[in-house]
Amino acid sequence: MDPDTFRSDIGIEGTDVYWRRRMAVLTGVLVVVAVVAWACTSASGRQGTTGAAKNATPGPDTLVVSLPSPLASPSASGSAGNSASPTASPSGASKEAKGGKDAKNSKDAKEAKAAAPLRPGDPCDPKDLVLSLRGGQQTYAGTAEPTFLLTVVSTGRVDCTVDVGPRMLETRIVSGDDRVWSTADCVSGDGTDIQMLKRGVPYVRTIRWDRHRSGADCTVKRAAALPGTYVAWTHADGLKSSKAIFYLR
Repeated sequence: MDPDTFRSDIGIEGTDVYWRRRMAVLTGVLVVVAVVAWACTSASGRQGTTGAAKNATPGPDTLVVSLPSPLASPSASGSAGNSASPTASPSGASKEAKGGKDAKNSKDAKEAKAAAPLRPGDPCDPKDLVLSLRGGQQTYAGTAEPTFLLTVVSTGRVDCTVDVGPRMLETRIVSGDDRVWSTADCVSGDGTDIQMLKRGVPYVRTIRWDRHRSGADCTVKRAAALPGTYVAWTHADGLKSSKAIFYLR
């Protein structure tokens, strides 16, 4: 070929046109090479991933994992880390610890109070008292007046006091729903009778009923009780005796 051929082309079309054509051809070749290389790499990666997926637990998408690190947001990463491993609130832990401490202190205080001995002469604890009322007989005929034996026993370790007055320690007699008689009715004075109780030593009192009704009005004449079945029992604040059933003839 004549060496002047290319020169004549350059001279006819100009230097710029000549180099633009050469650069276009070179660029096209490079693009083709890059596409072929990318296709080979992608096919190889898919085969490896498919083989590994059969024996492994599915994981994140390969394309997302292979993204360059500058594309990931630091703030998003930090938020994900915080949500994945939450930590307990210091204030919440402090409140829980404080609540547990207060409950323990309260329990200890109650146990100490319950364990503290009473001083002699202090009022008896109702749970340490045993109340009993027993009738003298079951049937009362004619003018015989029913009598009852009232006993109060302390089971406490320390001597204590109890009010056995007729108002505080009331003995009541009923017939069905009819309130017939009570020791709390028409009591003279304040009706207080403080007794010191020793452990296991009963306080004993005899109660006699005159077979007449009683009520709040102490000025009226009291009517006599009719023959029939009656029930008597004694009670106080937190205490109640067993019932005594008897008959008037």
